[in-house]
Amino acid sequence: MQFDLARARRDTPGCENVLHFNNAGASLMPRPVLDATIGHLQLEAQIGGYEAAERERDAVEHVYDAAARLIRCQRDEIAVVENATRAWDMAFYSIPFRPGDRILTAMAEYASNYIAYLQVARKTGAVVEVIPNDEHGQISIERLRAAIDERVKLISITHVPTNGGLVNPAAEVGKVARDAGILYLLDACQSVGQIPLDVDEIGCDLLSATGRKYLRGPRGTGFLYVRRGILDKLEPPLLDLHAARWVARDRYEIRPDARRFENWETNYAGEIGLGVAIDYALGWGIDVIAARVSALAESLRMRLSEIPCVTVRDLGARKCGIVSFTVDGLSAEAIKRRLAEQQINVTASTVYSTRFDMEARRLDEVVRASVHYYNGEDEVERFSAAIAMLQDRRRSPPSNHCP
Repeated sequence: MQFDLARARRDTPGCENVLHFNNAGASLMPRPVLDATIGHLQLEAQIGGYEAAERERDAVEHVYDAAARLIRCQRDEIAVVENATRAWDMAFYSIPFRPGDRILTAMAEYASNYIAYLQVARKTGAVVEVIPNDEHGQISIERLRAAIDERVKLISITHVPTNGGLVNPAAEVGKVARDAGILYLLDACQSVGQIPLDVDEIGCDLLSATGRKYLRGPRGTGFLYVRRGILDKLEPPLLDLHAARWVARDRYEIRPDARRFENWETNYAGEIGLGVAIDYALGWGIDVIAARVSALAESLRMRLSEIPCVTVRDLGARKCGIVSFTVDGLSAEAIKRRLAEQQINVTASTVYSTRFDMEARRLDEVVRASVHYYNGEDEVERFSAAIAMLQDRRRSPPSNHCP
């Protein structure tokens, strides 16, 4: 069945203003998400925040059902939090590490996660170890399996790294973790919404996700999945009267579901918008989204690779909607600025985001262009033409000479 691009763009007001290839940063929201989010803010202004939350209780609660359906888990295994980083932090900092415990991660691990590893290692005496890549540039399952021993406390990787199209083999990592009985934390910040996720097939115990990227939800929204069987083994690093009950003067009881990882005050408009965004994505079908995003990204990679002085930098046996590249003689920031002058949105990824991976490839920065299903083939053509024109700083037709 042919993809209804006209409907996707009609539902996306921002398409009238920009060519948006920064969906791995924050996607353009569709109209239903925008209306739901703004509508609740207006209701808060009209009748009061507490009262609005009470009136829209069903809409607020729906986000748990929507997220559970999205990643195929139970609603009591979902915590809704303000962003993916905080979701990941709440999971990671709840794990009781001791001296000598080993944390295994991947070469393309995200900076925020690795900084947390280093902090916990410094405080507890745990050890952080990076598993090398295989020949495709993704985490080596063979090397991961060989690294397993009784001291490994956690395997923690990023599913889709921030700086390129790589999709790490999350399910294969999960099999290693399950076979060894080791906790497995998956950062799905950039995969949720563009790749079908099934937590049982993946085999992860914990998964963090955001709303603003491929789910096309509001900023400041995210969720955490915690497998029911491990809940009682994890005590969140922060508790309040939502996460726990003060049952006696000297005693508290942590709530029995994943909402122990939440806090009382939250962005109800954002949560409602997130629920609508998940419903909207599921309405298209994640398989349909994945196929279209992959096809657009491959088309973009092909076109960029044909331009002199442009190098596509994506790794992995499987690739996603993120396309990273460099242009000889031009910095990523300069490219971003020049494209912005033409109402074209991209972003730049630097060594500070994924140090091990970037240093291994001797890269300081890359341009990150990330497509979504509402982008058109004509936008891929326009984008590629704009990159070709950058070879001449005076916007003359492209030549075989680099800038």
